[in-house]
Order: sequence, then structure tokens, then C-alpha cells
Amino acid sequence: MPELTTEAWRTRLAQFPEASILQTAEWGALKSVFGWRPTFVATGGAGAMILFRRLPRWALGLTIAYIPRGPVTFDPKDPDYTEFWQAVHERCRAGRAIFLRVEPDEWQHTPQGAVLLSGMKHNGFHPAFATVQPPNTILVSLEGSEESWLERMNQKTRYNIRLSQKKGLDFYESEDLTAFTRLMEETGERDRFGVHSAAYYRTCYDNFKESGQVRLLFVAYQGKPLSAMMLFLRGKRASYLYGASSNEERNRMPNHLLQWNAMKLSAANGCTEYDLWGIPDTDEATLEAQFQERNDGLWPVYRFKRGFGGSIQRTLGSWDYAYLPPLYRLMKWVAGRRKK
Repeated sequence: MPELTTEAWRTRLAQFPEASILQTAEWGALKSVFGWRPTFVATGGAGAMILFRRLPRWALGLTIAYIPRGPVTFDPKDPDYTEFWQAVHERCRAGRAIFLRVEPDEWQHTPQGAVLLSGMKHNGFHPAFATVQPPNTILVSLEGSEESWLERMNQKTRYNIRLSQKKGLDFYESEDLTAFTRLMEETGERDRFGVHSAAYYRTCYDNFKESGQVRLLFVAYQGKPLSAMMLFLRGKRASYLYGASSNEERNRMPNHLLQWNAMKLSAANGCTEYDLWGIPDTDEATLEAQFQERNDGLWPVYRFKRGFGGSIQRTLGSWDYAYLPPLYRLMKWVAGRRKK
């Protein structure tokens, strides 16, 4: 079986800087602290980190398997996924997985995405009954001058960035995970979404710190943090995975100043695109028709992110392969009941 050690996967992935941050050994180490077990599989055509999660005791050792933002294609000009999927299925069956969920890091309507999707369908995958990571995002180009970035933004966002620079705000980097977690909790309570524990954010930051792939950024007013983000840098892409803001001093536009400085920092580190990571999963026409009136889910987030002049992109979405179809159908039914 073509399994790799953690260090071998780390070495292999170093040759592919465009691979997602969610396919790194560091991400696997983070998830291993919180209930997942990473395994690394590679063949000549592709490779992936597979995360396994053991189900409760009643499941008698059964698991679910997940490939976040993968697989990593080793030769985009001549991809061969047949051997790779065979190896993945063999490993998942050995890991007693009920099903495997795959969320590729490929955009829709691209040649590479079409090849990967065709291969997945040919190998028995079907659309998943749920998603883990949001399929839709906004990518902001960091090419050109900073003035050209501003020109691509909408007028209100451009105005708010310039306003924020006159409001006595301070932008800085810090390792203050306590302040970051406090802001995350405040944001989660205000916007009604779940946040991770302080231990999760600490482990995440510590895992990526040594490799220089993470930055903890803040904007403060008179020494009090108002806005913060955990920014990830890998290859040409910077990713805004976790962000938070205070309920106070919002008229000073701290979130705009934070994003603006994060874009500049990303470009200074060689990134050419800034991934705003997560908007509602619907088509662009619907997004533009409804963003002013919708306040559920990720709609308020979209209202803010759309102003930065990026392009809406959608990954191939979420796909499942069932190894134990009766149990898979049961889990799908339970998930459907919970949504009601």
C-alpha cells in the first residue's frame, strides 16, 4: 500500500507549493489533537492526506474518512487518478470507513477540474449530503500596484479603507491567542456561529508558526484589539481562514484596515491571490440579487467580502464514496432529519 510517513508527506508536498494549506502535515497534526487521525497516501499521479474519525463506541470501531481540499495532483499535464483512487479505497476499507468525503481544491469550469471530476464519477463518487468547507469563495488578485487593488474594489470599500487609515487605528502582528480567542467568541455570539476552543486556535497557530505559514494579525484602538485574523500563507495563495471583530468602535472600520494590511503582507510574502474563504453556496446572479436583504448564514459575510474586488470562485464541491451503503444511507437520513 503506497502510504507515506508524516515527514515523507511533508517533503513531497514541499514540491507542490500550490497545494492547499488543508493538505499539509501541519493541518493533519492539528486535527490529530481533536479527534482525527491523518494518513498519507501517494501514487505516481496524485497524493492526499486522509483524515479518519472514529465513531462512538456503538459503531464498533467504524470510522468516517475525509480528504480536505485534495487530492494533490502531481502532474497536471498528464494526471492519472486510477491507481490513486484504488490506493485510497484500499486504505479507507482498512480503516473501516463507512464512507469517504472528498472536497477537491480545484475550481469548476477548468480543464484540471473537469478531469478530476470525471475521474471521481468514474470511480463511484456521488454528490455528498453535506459539506465541511464552504465551496464558494472570493479570490482577490494581488497582482499589480496597491493602487490597482483599490481601483478593483467597489467605491464604498475603497472609501472605508481610506477612512480607517485616519481613525487612530494601529495594525500589528502578535502572538496574543487570548485576545484572538476572546474576539472570536464575541463574534460567534454576535453573528450566531460556532467557534473553536482556545486550545484549538493555540494548537493551530503553534503548528504552523515554525514553517512561517501563519500570521496572527490585529487592529487596535488605544491599545484595545478591535479586529483580528489568523492568516495562512502557502505558495501563491494567502487564505483568510479565521477572523473576528469587536462590537466596539465599529465606525472606525477596523475590519477594513485589517484586510487591507493582510493583503499587503501577503503580497510582500510572494502571494499573488488572497482567498477570502467562504461565501454562500449559490450562483453569482443570486448572490448579487439577494445580498442586500439576506442576513442568514454567510450572507452578511458576503456583503463585506464582495467589496474587495475579487472574483467569485467555486470548487468542485463535496463528494462521497460509500463503503458500507446501508450505514451510509442511515447517516444521510439522520443528517437530513437534523436539518429540519
